[in-house]
Amino acid sequence: MIMKKRYAQVGIGGRARFYYESIIKDYKDTSELVAFCDINQTRMNYANKVLQENYHTAPIPTYKSDEFDKMIQETKPDIVIVTTIDRTHDYYIIRAMELGCDVITEKPMTTNEKKAQAILDTIKRTGKNVRVTFNYRYAPHNTKVRELIMNDTIGEVFSVHFEWLLNTQHGADYFRRWHRDKRNSGGLLVHKSTHHFDLVNFWLGTRPETVFAMGDLRFYGRANAEKRGVTSFYARAHGSEAAKNDPFALHLEDNPTLKAMYLDAEKEDGYFRDQSVFGDGISIEDTMGVLVRYKNNAILTYSLNAYMPWEGFRVVFNGSKGRIQVSVVEKTYVNAGGDKALEGAVEQKSISVFPMFGEPYEVDIEEGIGGHGGGDPVLLNDLFGEPTEDPFHRAASHVDGAMSILTGIAANKSIATGMPIHIDDCLRIE
Repeated sequence: MIMKKRYAQVGIGGRARFYYESIIKDYKDTSELVAFCDINQTRMNYANKVLQENYHTAPIPTYKSDEFDKMIQETKPDIVIVTTIDRTHDYYIIRAMELGCDVITEKPMTTNEKKAQAILDTIKRTGKNVRVTFNYRYAPHNTKVRELIMNDTIGEVFSVHFEWLLNTQHGADYFRRWHRDKRNSGGLLVHKSTHHFDLVNFWLGTRPETVFAMGDLRFYGRANAEKRGVTSFYARAHGSEAAKNDPFALHLEDNPTLKAMYLDAEKEDGYFRDQSVFGDGISIEDTMGVLVRYKNNAILTYSLNAYMPWEGFRVVFNGSKGRIQVSVVEKTYVNAGGDKALEGAVEQKSISVFPMFGEPYEVDIEEGIGGHGGGDPVLLNDLFGEPTEDPFHRAASHVDGAMSILTGIAANKSIATGMPIHIDDCLRIE
């Protein structure tokens, strides 16, 4: 008989449904959802409504954020799923472990090196386990890259060039939400790029050593809009005449999910989901370039731009036996604004191998179903299904989580100081 794992989830915002709906829908034989915790009761009520209407469940017990300890004591979860705002990840991760629970956390694990060190120290002190959910590892095209490099297809990898594009729908969304304040998210080099830096660590089987970066806010924000001749501004889209003709505006009332989760909920916590991307108060960058040297002496050149006409990435690997070129175009989406299978869904993908002495060839890639190029269902099964052997070792540990964010954290420090940053000076891993 399979012993069900008991899960409590804290943070019932846009990313939360990915987990709680999957437990109820697909993994009820191995998993049980026992509690919700959030600062906002309206959002927890909406989550229960989704489950009741779609799966006829009994209401999941709800607890406000100041009742986290009480929730653990009363519902006795084995594992806490953390999907809160990034800056609070560390609190819930650490407190859950102190109260005897293992943790599954959304990326990024946390937002700065002090919080990361506190998480690592608590793991050592409590003996509990923390997993970070890097769904991009599980996308078939990214797993294929790992396989090609593991199989010595281009020999030792000496350099990587990685370009990620966020478009004017998805990319702009980070500048409407809480992410726009760097204190909340660590900026895009932590919140978003943690996926990309983790992929490089995963692909090459190494860790970052030295980071140098440059970045700035060049497109979004009021000052940049004024330079381009914009004269009509607004604080938020809802109720604004000026927003009606702005292609960057998000109209919450036009989307039932966004209305229920945010517009109807803002009376409780004052959070506005539809802020103007050309407003004041944006402290994150939208244009970034990063140079990284790894422990194995490989070099990464990386760029992220958040206002592009299409979404996706291009990455090339240069090795002792040839070159791999990867190109992926992703479908556009707004977080929590539609079918979650569209998140990171792939429109076009290709992997080309150029042997040093031989004919170039295209690599066959299996077609995945679901978000993030088919990676989401594989990740969920890895989290909530029965354990299986994975030759690619895609499950990400707390060390993987720390190494991915440390590249972005070091990049932020480099932008601020103009100096290269050594990773070993930022974090102690024993």
